[in-house]
Amino acid sequence: MRKEPALLGVSSSAVLLALLLASVGMGAQEAQSGPRQTIANDARVAGDRARTRFIADLSKKVEVRVFALGDPYRVIVDLPEVSFQMPPGLGNETRGLISGYRFGLFAPGKSRIVIDVSGPVLVDKAFVLDPRPDQPARLVVDLVSTDRATFLTNLREASAKSTAGAGAAPHAPPPAARPANAKPVVILDPGHGGVDPGTSSTSGITEKEVVLAFAKTLKQKLEANGQCEVYLTRDDDRFLALRERVEFAQGKGANLFVSIHADSFPKQTVDASGATVYTLSEQASDDEAKELATKENFSDAIAGVDLPSDSDEVVANILIDLAQRETQNRSLIFAKSIVGGMSRADLHAKALKSAGFRVLKAPDVPSVLIELGFLSNPNDEKQLTSDTWRGTMADKVAAAIDSYFAKRVARVPF
Repeated sequence: MRKEPALLGVSSSAVLLALLLASVGMGAQEAQSGPRQTIANDARVAGDRARTRFIADLSKKVEVRVFALGDPYRVIVDLPEVSFQMPPGLGNETRGLISGYRFGLFAPGKSRIVIDVSGPVLVDKAFVLDPRPDQPARLVVDLVSTDRATFLTNLREASAKSTAGAGAAPHAPPPAARPANAKPVVILDPGHGGVDPGTSSTSGITEKEVVLAFAKTLKQKLEANGQCEVYLTRDDDRFLALRERVEFAQGKGANLFVSIHADSFPKQTVDASGATVYTLSEQASDDEAKELATKENFSDAIAGVDLPSDSDEVVANILIDLAQRETQNRSLIFAKSIVGGMSRADLHAKALKSAGFRVLKAPDVPSVLIELGFLSNPNDEKQLTSDTWRGTMADKVAAAIDSYFAKRVARVPF
């Protein structure tokens, strides 16, 4: 009888020790993996035209930075990287001063919410409430209506504070010298990403998803051929400004730049289908091309990045000069090669077009923009989300790229 308590004591101690070790192990594992990522799982809008409140539910409290931009009017909320697990279709609500909002990864470790507003506003309050037992942490942004003059005054003051003491924006470093027998460098540029989803289908498939999947497939095809070095401007769901895409290509010493997109047309033109290949031209080949270029050039503004004017030094450095016809000629030769390698069924009625796309304006890199198809067309949507179609189309584009470089080697260096 006396031994039994002793045995029980040993057993209890062993259990306690095991639990303690497990607890320490779990703590160490959690410390190694770092704190759990913040989750945003809901958002809503309240108020009227005088004062409107935006609220987002978060799994924990985070630091935020909130500011307004104009032309178009919008309010930007920057926060640490967040996993957006929002209900489908969220962000289309129009209420008070807010006409919609979107969210996504903006840069490594950084997420962004862009709130579209119907006119000039001031950010009256912006804060994050601590979580409580009965509710999550809450991001709150209060907006009040104002006039344009007051808005611009506040914008100038905020801009002066953010740039005071800051040096010039860094440029991409020049590419390292490459040996004469080096493989040509191809840059694949999946359009949009992160906070900028691009266009979308009626079922909710976004352009940023389908073009990234296609770019990854095309990269695999090209690397399997072994004829060139291949880089993606983005390999995940993050936003890149247009100038960043161009500078990335130049920094890699690109010999060819292929920007990949998927179009969408209004319901009355739902019959539009097939791929289109665009090259750069200051004069758009038709109204459709002009409209598309305007939309794509606007992606920076959609994501909350100010679009630079053509007098901006960075943009001025990448504008195509009329004397630089060789780059444009090479771009056109490559574009014709892509179209020539596809069947009539693959292509839009007018498969070769041109317009003033900012992302094609590197003066020293032959560049094209491929619109793979129309997400507004149900048949095209099925193809754009099909692994089989993606592989077949990637084979054709890869063949055009290999053929382009084979012809270049036969004539002159890249």
